[in-house]
Amino acid sequence: MMDDLELNMNAYLPLRDVVFSTLREAILKGELKPGERLMELQLAEKMGVSRTPIREAIRMLEQEGLAVTIPRRGAQVAGMTEKDMEDALEIRAALDELAVQLACDAITEDQLKQLKQAMKNFEESTRSGDVKRIAEADVEFHDAIYTATGNEKLVSMLNNLREQVYRYRVEYLKDEKSYPSLIEEHEELYAGIEKHDKEHVSQVMKRHVENQAEAVKNIIRKQKI
Repeated sequence: MMDDLELNMNAYLPLRDVVFSTLREAILKGELKPGERLMELQLAEKMGVSRTPIREAIRMLEQEGLAVTIPRRGAQVAGMTEKDMEDALEIRAALDELAVQLACDAITEDQLKQLKQAMKNFEESTRSGDVKRIAEADVEFHDAIYTATGNEKLVSMLNNLREQVYRYRVEYLKDEKSYPSLIEEHEELYAGIEKHDKEHVSQVMKRHVENQAEAVKNIIRKQKI
């Protein structure tokens, strides 16, 4: 168990969300390693909280695929497997392709401006060296596309899936060499949506997700060595 777990306090969030955010960040940064046990009592003592928000936070981590409960052992940090990654990104690829096609038809002028701003924000974030900020800017760009579909059920499904693929997104974005192609793909997606070119944006989005899947697959394989 890592020695230092300081709560990212936020007066506007319930305690379980603060605990969840702190543990999530520790896992994504690699401070809590795959296979490391998440013992409620120890975590509660380290973070100066009761066991209830710890238990609730662990459940939230399980929903994201960041933790797993093993019979007779309890909760631990989940490892990344190729199968889990492929399953999640296969669904994301299909839904993202549908989203860009719908956005081509439904996007408004204001939403197009928001998408362009999100594209610029992402490019600026890649110069920050802050992986968390870069990941959030990437999410912002894709969320702008999802909102532009006008399909609330699709947005809800993609929001749920976003939590499950966040870990893979962060792993991918740790590699600075991926930034130029990501920026280029975002620009292509914006240009295609602006021109209402469904076929082109579908191809770009498919490539966009496939590149991420291939990169993360290589990361997972290296971790096994």
